[in-house]
Amino acid sequence: MTSTAAVPTYQADIYTDEALLEPYEHYRALRDLGPAVWLEAHGAFAVARYADARAVLANTEDFHSANGIALNEPANSAILGCTLASDGELHAHLRQVVAHRLTPRSLRPMRETVTARADELVAGLVERGSFDAVADLARALPLSIVPDFIGWPQEGREHLLRWAGANFDSFGPMNARAERALPQCGEMAGFGAEIVRTGNVLPGSLGASVLESRDRGDITTEQTMMLMLDYLAPSLDTTISAVGSAIWLFGRFPEQWDLVRRDPGLIPNAVNEVVRYESPIRAFGRLAVHDTEIDGVPVPAGSRVLVVYAAANRDERKFPDPDVFDVTRADAVQQLGFGYGEHGCAGQALARMETESLLAALARSVTRFELGEPERALNNLIRALGSLPVTVHTGA
Repeated sequence: MTSTAAVPTYQADIYTDEALLEPYEHYRALRDLGPAVWLEAHGAFAVARYADARAVLANTEDFHSANGIALNEPANSAILGCTLASDGELHAHLRQVVAHRLTPRSLRPMRETVTARADELVAGLVERGSFDAVADLARALPLSIVPDFIGWPQEGREHLLRWAGANFDSFGPMNARAERALPQCGEMAGFGAEIVRTGNVLPGSLGASVLESRDRGDITTEQTMMLMLDYLAPSLDTTISAVGSAIWLFGRFPEQWDLVRRDPGLIPNAVNEVVRYESPIRAFGRLAVHDTEIDGVPVPAGSRVLVVYAAANRDERKFPDPDVFDVTRADAVQQLGFGYGEHGCAGQALARMETESLLAALARSVTRFELGEPERALNNLIRALGSLPVTVHTGA
């Protein structure tokens, strides 16, 4: 049993519908309470300040990912041994199997394809004038790129978005969303296992190179299945979240869009600012494997520690005026939305490429985004819009 006598406690459940829809006052309260705060509803410590979150992510000796990234045991057991839920030599080995396909240099030949598809997609939507910025824009490009890149066969692709969302829902506490998600995660695992069994992947894809590693004896069949699935959900949902949030933010803050249009060189920094301001991934867990402390707060061995990226990215101790969206922010690159350290998002180069390509295409013709009523998607881990009606204007 974890002792909580020496640490501040937060009673509210930060995974209710209301808290997921409007999280930032909860995050502020957590930051104000201290470096590590005991979440009474979830039996875990929350780390919501930037410096402490980054320190925990960097400290892989005391804080492990194996058995620890989710707030419930069934999900942790299901993913044990994948890159997300592994540490040390095993993590490095699994990551190395796919790392060479995910570096910015390796992805460079894809830029032409991604740019062309982004340009074509945006041209069609601008011609329409009004569309759903989530369904028609944010989802459309990743769905045209990621499954081919990973090598998934055509059959079964209709389930990818549902499975990806369920994957992230399963990482929360064992609430109704996680309970609904776990069987769907089982479906996704079964599909991945069948792909490994049959070798039914696209030639030259990341999946094909993973199967080649299995055939060489570098990884086991089970690890092969895990690697087939590891990059699917993050490569879809994080990009979809970032693109949808970008359109929502630029519609709300048109002066920021004017800055981007005048200087497209700001687009990479704008992506960092979008990810800082509306972090796609709310939080990931760790497991304290030794008695340790977080900035003076004692954390006993065996404690679950929730690193709240979305709170750290709004920390006024790190970012001046953190609730202001500013594409010229000099320190936006230091956002933690893609993680940090050895578990930093391996697929972020592709996510950045897709998001930057869409914003660049839009900046060439769209002068204003007129927003309709947005609808939030409810997910334990991903903060995203479910729909966002928008009308684009191209005149002065």
